[in-house]
Amino acid sequence: MAKISGVDIRPGNIIEYDKGIWKVAKIQHTQPGKGGAFMQVEMKNLMDGRKTNVRFRSADTVEKVRLDTKDFQYLYAEGDDLVFMDKDNFEQITLPRDLLGDAADFLQDGMDVVLELWEERPVSVELPQHIEAMIVEADAVVKGQTASSSYKPAILDNGVRVMVPPHIASGTRIVVDVYERSYVGKAD
Repeated sequence: MAKISGVDIRPGNIIEYDKGIWKVAKIQHTQPGKGGAFMQVEMKNLMDGRKTNVRFRSADTVEKVRLDTKDFQYLYAEGDDLVFMDKDNFEQITLPRDLLGDAADFLQDGMDVVLELWEERPVSVELPQHIEAMIVEADAVVKGQTASSSYKPAILDNGVRVMVPPHIASGTRIVVDVYERSYVGKAD
C-alpha cells in the first residue's frame, strides 16, 4: 500500500480510512479565502455500503489500497443474489445485488465482469463501461421538437429508463453508458 496526500485523492481510488476500505465516488477541491486548501471527498465503504463525506487537507495522508482483480462471468440472478463464475477454474460465487449498486440493472447473461478483491474477499464488481440494449418503448416525437437538441424518455429491454434523441424509435438497438445511465449512440 502507498501513502498519498489528501489532495491527491481521485474518483475511483480505493483508500483505507477509519478502519475500513472505501471507494472514492466524487471529489471537490476547495480553496477558501482563509486557511489551506482541502479536498471534499464523497466515498462508499466497500464492506458495508455506508457512504460518507470527509474533508482532507494537503497535510493529511491516507493509504491507497491496491485491489486484486479477477475475471468472472455473470451467470444468473437468484432472488437478491447474483451468481458469477470464475473464468479460470469455473468455480461459482454468489454475491449480493447491493454490491453492484445501480449497475446491476445492466447485467446480461454471460457478460464478462471484473471482480475486485481485497484480502481474497470480493468488494466490488466492475461491468463494461458501455453495453448494447434494445429500446422496447419510446415516446412519440412531438412536432417541432426535432430542430432542437431535445431528448425523449425511452425504456430499455432491462427496464431501465434513459433519455434518447428524437429519431430513436422502439425496436432500435443502442449503446448505453452503464454508470451514467445515458445514451451513447446507435449500435452497429
